[in-house]
Amino acid sequence: MGKKVQCDLCPTECVLEEYQVGGCRTRINKGGVLYSLVYGKPCAVAIDPIEKKPFFHFLPATRAFSIATAGCVLGCKFCQNWQISQAAPENTDTKTLLPDDVVRQAVFYGCRSITYTYTEPTVFYEYMYDTAVIARGRGIRNTMHSCGYIKERPLRGLCRYLDAADVDLKAFTEDFYSRICGGRLRPVLDSLVVLRAAGVWTEITNLLIPTLNDDMAKIREMCVWIVKNLGAGVPLHFSRFFPHYRLKDLPPTPVQTLTDARATAMEAGLQFVYIGNLRSDAENTPCPGCGRVIIERAGYEVKQNHLRGDACRFCGTKIPGVWN
Repeated sequence: MGKKVQCDLCPTECVLEEYQVGGCRTRINKGGVLYSLVYGKPCAVAIDPIEKKPFFHFLPATRAFSIATAGCVLGCKFCQNWQISQAAPENTDTKTLLPDDVVRQAVFYGCRSITYTYTEPTVFYEYMYDTAVIARGRGIRNTMHSCGYIKERPLRGLCRYLDAADVDLKAFTEDFYSRICGGRLRPVLDSLVVLRAAGVWTEITNLLIPTLNDDMAKIREMCVWIVKNLGAGVPLHFSRFFPHYRLKDLPPTPVQTLTDARATAMEAGLQFVYIGNLRSDAENTPCPGCGRVIIERAGYEVKQNHLRGDACRFCGTKIPGVWN
């Protein structure tokens, strides 16, 4: 009989029999040892504007070398990358790209950062970690777009080499996480606190889905929590939902809902609140001191940047972020 093993990477804590694969589809028990099925085998490789992640306060107008493998620790019914996040590695078109190669390509293409993204970086933790160590030695920044569903110990280990994280805070109720994502809210909140305490630049994305997580009272509660636990300077991106995957019966998020959510967040004390998947002035960064637009954006393109170092060039107010 093979030895059972419990995975301690994400809060699901899968207990695996011999040759059983975890719920994330990327880890297997062989002889009482867990092995990654995706190390050095990305199924998505691209060069993106850093604004696409979205990072609005991290090295604006630079390029990010972006990688992902198959798999995810959650099963969100609205996932826009479900073809790879909800797939087993053998059912995706993978490439062989070891950590050294990732960093070399990032340098070759003039990317200031590597972003672990598209699916959920937690499932390729060892691959991400080893790449991040090498990248740090070459002066390349490490960033991830994550659902934040990871246990504290591996997250703290990663934070030693991680420069920035954009975390999907999908809703502010345990019911939503259970019914729509197959997970829990509390571990995500814990991850956000760990990231900030470790000095990792943190931004948050919240996809607003009609009838499911668009209650303004809950949005206000979420924003008050962010201000209290993370600070008023944490950028929050409200993103517009479009029918996708298993939620094709719902309409796109009304523009008024996004506008109301932004107003609610700012009333709760957040200084930098953006709207994504919708062209508007809410893509721009205003100075909280003088109110002037200091970074003007059109989609993923930076049109104007009025920062001088880390401060507004009009009034000198310090703007939180990583700017150089």
